[in-house]
Amino acid sequence: MLSGELYDASDKELTNERFQARLLLKELNDKRENEAEKIDQILKYLIPNKGKDLFIQTPFYCDYGSNIVVGDNVYFNFNCVVLDVMKVSIGSRTMMGPNVQIYTATHPINYKERATGLEFAKPITIGEDVWLGGNTVVCPGVSIGDRSVIGAGSVVTKDIPADVFAAGNPCKVIRKLEQ
Repeated sequence: MLSGELYDASDKELTNERFQARLLLKELNDKRENEAEKIDQILKYLIPNKGKDLFIQTPFYCDYGSNIVVGDNVYFNFNCVVLDVMKVSIGSRTMMGPNVQIYTATHPINYKERATGLEFAKPITIGEDVWLGGNTVVCPGVSIGDRSVIGAGSVVTKDIPADVFAAGNPCKVIRKLEQ
Protein backbone atom coordinates (compact mmCIF):
# COMPACT_ATOMS: atom_id res chain seq x y z
CA MET A 1 0.00 0.00 0.00
CA LEU A 2 2.68 2.50 1.06
CA SER A 3 4.78 1.70 -2.03
CA GLY A 4 2.09 3.03 -4.37
CA GLU A 5 1.34 -0.42 -5.78
CA LEU A 6 -2.15 -1.89 -6.14
CA TYR A 7 -3.35 -3.40 -2.87
CA ASP A 8 -6.46 -5.03 -1.39
CA ALA A 9 -8.10 -2.67 1.12
CA SER A 10 -10.00 -5.63 2.60
CA ASP A 11 -6.72 -7.21 3.74
CA LYS A 12 -7.15 -8.42 7.34
CA GLU A 13 -4.23 -6.38 8.73
CA LEU A 14 -5.32 -3.17 6.97
CA THR A 15 -8.93 -3.68 8.05
CA ASN A 16 -7.79 -4.09 11.66
CA GLU A 17 -5.61 -0.95 11.50
CA ARG A 18 -8.55 1.08 10.15
CA PHE A 19 -10.80 -0.36 12.84
CA GLN A 20 -8.35 0.69 15.56
CA ALA A 21 -8.23 4.18 14.05
CA ARG A 22 -12.06 4.30 14.03
CA LEU A 23 -12.12 3.50 17.74
CA LEU A 24 -9.71 6.36 18.44
CA LEU A 25 -11.68 8.70 16.15
CA LYS A 26 -14.91 7.88 17.96
CA GLU A 27 -13.23 8.65 21.27
CA LEU A 28 -11.71 11.88 19.89
CA ASN A 29 -14.95 13.08 18.30
CA ASP A 30 -16.89 12.44 21.52
CA LYS A 31 -14.55 14.56 23.69
CA ARG A 32 -15.51 18.04 24.86
CA GLU A 33 -13.21 20.93 23.94
CA ASN A 34 -12.34 21.46 27.62
CA GLU A 35 -10.82 17.93 27.78
CA ALA A 36 -7.57 19.05 26.12
CA GLU A 37 -5.35 16.62 28.02
CA LYS A 38 -7.49 13.61 27.03
CA ILE A 39 -7.64 14.86 23.43
CA ASP A 40 -3.86 15.17 23.30
CA GLN A 41 -3.47 11.60 24.63
CA ILE A 42 -5.78 10.26 21.92
CA LEU A 43 -3.92 12.22 19.24
CA LYS A 44 -0.59 10.75 20.39
CA TYR A 45 -1.92 7.32 19.41
CA LEU A 46 -4.00 8.34 16.40
CA ILE A 47 -1.40 10.64 14.79
CA PRO A 48 1.92 9.61 16.32
CA ASN A 49 3.88 11.75 13.81
CA LYS A 50 2.48 15.08 14.96
CA GLY A 51 4.30 18.19 16.04
CA LYS A 52 3.44 20.46 18.97
CA ASP A 53 0.06 22.14 19.31
CA LEU A 54 -1.98 20.24 16.73
CA PHE A 55 -5.55 21.53 17.06
CA ILE A 56 -8.39 19.54 15.57
CA GLN A 57 -11.91 20.93 15.74
CA THR A 58 -14.05 17.80 15.78
CA PRO A 59 -15.50 15.95 14.05
CA PHE A 60 -12.40 14.72 12.26
CA TYR A 61 -11.94 11.58 10.16
CA CYS A 62 -9.00 9.64 8.72
CA ASP A 63 -8.21 6.11 7.54
CA TYR A 64 -5.16 5.25 9.64
CA GLY A 65 -3.70 8.39 11.24
CA SER A 66 -0.26 6.78 11.33
CA ASN A 67 0.43 7.93 7.76
CA ILE A 68 -0.14 11.61 8.61
CA VAL A 69 2.96 13.67 9.41
CA VAL A 70 2.09 17.07 10.87
CA GLY A 71 4.36 19.98 11.81
CA ASP A 72 3.87 22.36 14.74
CA ASN A 73 0.84 24.61 15.25
CA VAL A 74 -1.39 22.99 12.60
CA TYR A 75 -5.13 23.69 12.68
CA PHE A 76 -7.99 21.58 11.30
CA ASN A 77 -11.44 23.17 11.37
CA PHE A 78 -14.71 21.19 11.64
CA ASN A 79 -15.38 18.08 9.58
CA CYS A 80 -12.03 17.51 7.87
CA VAL A 81 -11.21 14.16 6.25
CA VAL A 82 -7.73 12.78 5.56
CA LEU A 83 -7.68 9.51 3.60
CA ASP A 84 -4.12 8.63 4.59
CA VAL A 85 -3.64 5.39 2.70
CA MET A 86 -0.29 6.91 1.73
CA LYS A 87 1.86 9.48 3.52
CA VAL A 88 0.31 12.93 4.00
CA SER A 89 2.84 15.58 5.05
CA ILE A 90 1.54 18.87 6.44
CA GLY A 91 3.97 21.66 7.31
CA SER A 92 3.99 23.82 10.42
CA ARG A 93 1.48 26.65 10.88
CA THR A 94 -0.83 25.31 8.18
CA MET A 95 -4.58 25.89 8.50
CA MET A 96 -7.42 23.79 7.10
CA GLY A 97 -10.85 25.39 6.74
CA PRO A 98 -14.02 23.44 7.48
CA ASN A 99 -14.76 20.38 5.34
CA VAL A 100 -11.26 20.15 3.84
CA GLN A 101 -10.80 16.75 2.22
CA ILE A 102 -7.34 15.25 1.60
CA TYR A 103 -7.40 12.08 -0.52
CA THR A 104 -4.34 9.89 -1.13
CA ALA A 105 -6.48 6.88 -2.11
CA THR A 106 -7.42 6.37 -5.72
CA HIS A 107 -8.66 3.61 -8.04
CA PRO A 108 -7.63 2.26 -11.43
CA ILE A 109 -9.11 4.07 -14.43
CA ASN A 110 -9.53 0.79 -16.33
CA TYR A 111 -12.91 -0.66 -15.32
CA LYS A 112 -11.70 -4.27 -15.42
CA GLU A 113 -8.84 -3.48 -13.06
CA ARG A 114 -11.17 -1.40 -10.87
CA ALA A 115 -13.65 -4.31 -10.73
CA THR A 116 -11.01 -6.43 -8.95
CA GLY A 117 -11.46 -4.17 -5.90
CA LEU A 118 -7.78 -3.30 -5.82
CA GLU A 119 -6.79 0.31 -5.26
CA PHE A 120 -3.63 2.38 -4.89
CA ALA A 121 -2.51 5.69 -3.45
CA LYS A 122 -0.26 8.66 -4.09
CA PRO A 123 1.37 10.82 -1.38
CA ILE A 124 0.33 14.40 -0.64
CA THR A 125 2.62 17.16 0.59
CA ILE A 126 1.29 20.45 1.97
CA GLY A 127 3.97 23.00 2.85
CA GLU A 128 4.41 25.33 5.80
CA ASP A 129 2.18 28.36 6.42
CA VAL A 130 -0.41 27.15 3.91
CA TRP A 131 -4.11 28.01 4.23
CA LEU A 132 -6.67 25.71 2.61
CA GLY A 133 -10.07 27.40 2.44
CA GLY A 134 -13.25 25.57 3.40
CA ASN A 135 -14.47 22.73 1.21
CA THR A 136 -11.11 22.36 -0.53
CA VAL A 137 -10.38 18.91 -1.96
CA VAL A 138 -6.73 17.87 -2.37
CA CYS A 139 -6.38 14.97 -4.82
CA PRO A 140 -3.83 12.12 -4.76
CA GLY A 141 -0.23 12.94 -5.60
CA VAL A 142 -0.51 16.72 -5.17
CA SER A 143 2.05 19.04 -3.54
CA ILE A 144 1.18 22.54 -2.34
CA GLY A 145 4.10 24.91 -1.80
CA ASP A 146 4.93 26.91 1.33
CA ARG A 147 2.88 30.02 2.14
CA SER A 148 0.29 29.41 -0.58
CA VAL A 149 -3.43 30.05 -0.11
CA ILE A 150 -6.06 27.83 -1.71
CA GLY A 151 -9.46 29.46 -2.16
CA ALA A 152 -12.59 27.92 -0.67
CA GLY A 153 -14.27 25.21 -2.73
CA SER A 154 -11.17 24.46 -4.81
CA VAL A 155 -10.31 21.03 -6.19
CA VAL A 156 -6.52 20.72 -6.27
CA THR A 157 -5.65 18.21 -8.99
CA LYS A 158 -2.10 19.39 -9.82
CA ASP A 159 0.87 20.75 -7.87
CA ILE A 160 0.63 24.34 -6.66
CA PRO A 161 3.90 26.30 -6.22
CA ALA A 162 4.92 28.30 -3.15
CA ASP A 163 3.74 31.87 -2.53
CA VAL A 164 0.61 31.91 -4.69
CA PHE A 165 -3.13 32.31 -4.34
CA ALA A 166 -4.85 29.53 -6.27
CA ALA A 167 -8.53 28.65 -6.60
CA GLY A 168 -11.14 26.94 -8.72
CA ASN A 169 -12.14 23.57 -10.07
CA PRO A 170 -9.66 22.55 -11.20
CA CYS A 171 -7.53 24.75 -8.95
CA LYS A 172 -5.26 27.16 -10.86
CA VAL A 173 -2.82 29.85 -9.81
CA ILE A 174 -4.63 33.21 -9.75
CA ARG A 175 -1.73 35.41 -8.66
CA LYS A 176 1.65 35.48 -6.94
CA LEU A 177 1.61 36.54 -3.28
CA GLU A 178 4.02 39.20 -2.08
CA GLN A 179 5.34 37.96 1.27
